Amino acid sequence: MSVETKTAPRRRFLRGERPAKPERAASHWRLMYRELKRHRLARISLIVLAALYLMALLGNFIAPQGLESYSSEYMNSAPTKIRFVDAEGKFHLQPFVYGLKSERDPETLRKRFVEDPSQTYPIKLFVRGESYSFLGLFETNVHLFGVDEPGRLFLFGTDGMGRDLFSRVVLGSQVSLTVPLVGVAISFVLGLLIGGISGYAGGRTDSVIQRFIDIVRSFPTLPLWMALAAAIPPRVGVVEMFVYITIIMAFIEWTGLARVVRSKFIALRNEDYVTAAKIAGVGDLKIIFVHLVPGFISYLVVAATLAIPGMIIGETAMSFLGLGIRSPATSWGVLMQEAQQIENVALYPWKLIPVLFVIVTVLAFNFLGDGLRDAADPYSHESGRKAKEKRWRKWRGRDRQLPA
Repeated sequence: MSVETKTAPRRRFLRGERPAKPERAASHWRLMYRELKRHRLARISLIVLAALYLMALLGNFIAPQGLESYSSEYMNSAPTKIRFVDAEGKFHLQPFVYGLKSERDPETLRKRFVEDPSQTYPIKLFVRGESYSFLGLFETNVHLFGVDEPGRLFLFGTDGMGRDLFSRVVLGSQVSLTVPLVGVAISFVLGLLIGGISGYAGGRTDSVIQRFIDIVRSFPTLPLWMALAAAIPPRVGVVEMFVYITIIMAFIEWTGLARVVRSKFIALRNEDYVTAAKIAGVGDLKIIFVHLVPGFISYLVVAATLAIPGMIIGETAMSFLGLGIRSPATSWGVLMQEAQQIENVALYPWKLIPVLFVIVTVLAFNFLGDGLRDAADPYSHESGRKAKEKRWRKWRGRDRQLPA
C-alpha cells in the first residue's frame, strides 16, 4: 500500500471531512413504501380514504344536525344552493343561502320547495347547535358550519322525514367505515391463528380445519346473514348491535385469510432456518410468530386491505335489507333503503348520494390494495419496469440489430 493511500484518511480527518457511511440494504417495508409512492392510483386512494376517515372521526363536529333531528316542514327538500351572487347581481365574499318556502307544483300538485330571495342567511363557521360529545372527551355544541335560525342548510337535501341527508351521511360513515376495520382485524387474528395451526401442523389437523373452512364457505352468503341476524335479540342497544354485526362479518370473512396463511406456512415450514430453530429447541409458538409470520406479514396486510371492500359491501347490504344497523343509529346501507323504490329515485335523485360514498370507498380500498400488492411483490414491479424499458427501447429503435 502506497504512502498516499495510508495518509489519505488522515488528511480527510484534518480537513474536517466525515468518512462516508456504508450504505445499508433497504428493508422490505422500505422497498414497499418506495414502490407504493410510484403507484399514482394508490396515492390518490390513500388521500381519499384519509379524508373519509377524518370525516368519520370528526363526524359530530362536521355534521350540522344530529341523528334525531328532523324538520317535518322540509320533507324531501332538494339540496340547498350555495350562492356568492345575490338576486341583484352583487358578489359576496361570504357564501350564503336563500330561505325556503313551499308551494304546489301546478302540473303534478306535489309539494316542492323554492328559494325566497327576500331572506338571506350567510354560512358561518363554528356555529352553535346541538350538544354532542367531542371524541368522548367533553361536551360541546360547536359545529363546523351552519346558518342562523330560521334558515336551513341542506347540502344533500332531506329524506322522507325531513332529516338532513348530509349529516346522516357523515354520521353513517362512523359505522360503515368502522365495522369493516374491526371485522377485518378480528378475521385477521382468526385467520392467522387457525391458518397458521393448519399449515404448520399439517396431517389430520390440517385436514379437519380445511374441511371446516369448506363447510363455512359453502353456505350462501345471504341466507347465512339472515340466519345470524335472526339470532340477534330484537331490542338491543346501538353499541350491542354494532358488536353483533362486527362479529357476524368477521365470522364470514376469516376463511379466505386463513387459506392464505396456510399456503404461506406450507411453503416456509421446511426452510433451513425453521429446521435450525427446531434443532435449537425453539418452541412452536416462537417459530410461528418470530420466524415464519414476519416473512410474509406484508402479504397479510395486502390481503386484509383487499378484504375491507367486501366487508363494506357486506355491512351495507345487511343494513339495506334491514338485517344490520337499525334506527336511531344509521349507516350508508340504512340511508340506501329509501332508494329501493324507483318512484323515490325518480322524484328525489339526491337520495342516491350515499351510493356514491360506498362506490368511492370500495374503489379507493381496491386501488390501494392493488398498489400494496404490487409493492409487496418484488417480481411484479421488477418485471413491469423491465417491460416498460423494453417498450421504450423498441419505440426508440435501440433494440434493432446493427448491420454487420
